[in-house]
Amino acid sequence: MQTYLEQNKERFLNELLELLRIPSVSADPKFKDDVRRTAELVREKLTAAGLDSAELCETAGHPIVYAEKIIDASLPTVLVYGHYDVQPADPYELWNTPPFEPTIRNERIYARGACDDKGQFYMHVKALEAMLATDNLPCNVKVMIEGEEEVGSDHLGAFVAENREKLKADVILISDTSIIANDVPSIETGLRGLSYVEVEVVGPNRDLHSGVYGGGVENPLNVLCRMIASLHDEQGRITIPGFYDKIEDLSAEERAELAKAPFDEEEYKRDLDLNAVAGEAGYSTPERTSIRPTLDVNGIWGGYTGEGAKTVLPSKAQAKISMRLVPNQDPDEITELFTKHFTAIAPPTVKVKVTPHHGGQPYVTPTDSIEFEAARRAFREAWGKEAIPTRGGGSIPIVALFERELGIKTILMGFGLDSDALHSPNESYGLFNFYKGIETIPYFYKHYAELKAQAVNQ
Repeated sequence: MQTYLEQNKERFLNELLELLRIPSVSADPKFKDDVRRTAELVREKLTAAGLDSAELCETAGHPIVYAEKIIDASLPTVLVYGHYDVQPADPYELWNTPPFEPTIRNERIYARGACDDKGQFYMHVKALEAMLATDNLPCNVKVMIEGEEEVGSDHLGAFVAENREKLKADVILISDTSIIANDVPSIETGLRGLSYVEVEVVGPNRDLHSGVYGGGVENPLNVLCRMIASLHDEQGRITIPGFYDKIEDLSAEERAELAKAPFDEEEYKRDLDLNAVAGEAGYSTPERTSIRPTLDVNGIWGGYTGEGAKTVLPSKAQAKISMRLVPNQDPDEITELFTKHFTAIAPPTVKVKVTPHHGGQPYVTPTDSIEFEAARRAFREAWGKEAIPTRGGGSIPIVALFERELGIKTILMGFGLDSDALHSPNESYGLFNFYKGIETIPYFYKHYAELKAQAVNQ
């Protein structure tokens, strides 16, 4: 199989570049046709890879691409999940090269979706192709690639609930996470949940002249800034009443285990051009970005933001706010707590509106399972070293949904890097990571089949 992979490397890369050229931005309706065009291309690639029954499954939103290869009903089944939609590329002017004209420089692919998640899910397509072409697929496989992950997977829940038998499997395999470094492989054992809201603060019934009315009428932008600033105390803790009530702190032993992952704070600051790190007191930077909840403003606007000056006192101000959650924090409950608190702290001079957007449950996967051991062995065989268990700071909302609806665990076997600039201008994905992922994935199937067979025979 290694010979097949080596002989087809250039073709694999060219196919990925073809996929990256389509602007499959699910958040913007103007890209609706491009999103569907991407789904159709993914279906074609799954069929070309040798999978059966490749189809577009329609939803109330963007379609889900599904395919399978059932080689023996008595064998275990792996369900591969990924997403073909991407984040908006704005602001375009900050890209060094156009976001949907993939460019390779310094052994990296620069394009929107290069890592998140086109490059990562496409590794699975090519790994499956290689296994099928060389008669080395030891398990059944089902593949589900959706087109709404970046907008909260709103319609995936209904699809999963209506297709439990179709999606029946023994484990879910996802590559939408990262490793510590190219010479330090790791496997994420947990994800933070998410509550995402939009807030609006309204003052006067129209924009006003800031000279005529300034000082006599409350400025909604000033109010919004004060309200947002009050959401953290001096220790970096979130001030929403009840926000931390259900969190179970990790033990000293668990924190010590997570601390084994290498982390260079000076390099971290250099990479981000920071003079100092910040966050909740009493926790390290890796802990703040993985096992602790957060609240961040993702965007804020109001008034005049064009060229030159316009002395306006704006009628309203708005912001988008995301809260990353840890186990036992329910996103619906946290959204309600936020809404009550944010409304309560508003002065009587303005009106406040909170609009919930998408969210997701936090998730932790056991590390003592056959599935996790298969992933460990896959990395050991492909990389020649042990993969370190880590906790991820990001969110994949549907992972908890999969466990609730399908009753199976998920293995987060990602190959990206934190430096890949996901959701930012100049997103990239290393050629090493793309090819190494394709090499590693078949080892998971090999070891998973072996371990399942051993468990049956014991």
